[in-house]
Amino acid sequence: MAVLKSKEIKKMNEKKIHEKVRDLRMELIKNQVASNKGGKIKIREIKRTIARLLTFSRQHKGSAGK
Repeated sequence: MAVLKSKEIKKMNEKKIHEKVRDLRMELIKNQVASNKGGKIKIREIKRTIARLLTFSRQHKGSAGK
């Protein structure tokens, strides 16, 4: 379950986002080890989801200060 939609991420709080990022990074490592068999698309999806989560996290921090 690497793909998360923006609507799902907006509903998450900061703690859940960080937990999800940690879980996805572990999944990424596992997939990179097993990527010799050709799991490159899955790795790309995980990386994009991590980036999306971190972006929302940064935006949330920026809007909290205003």
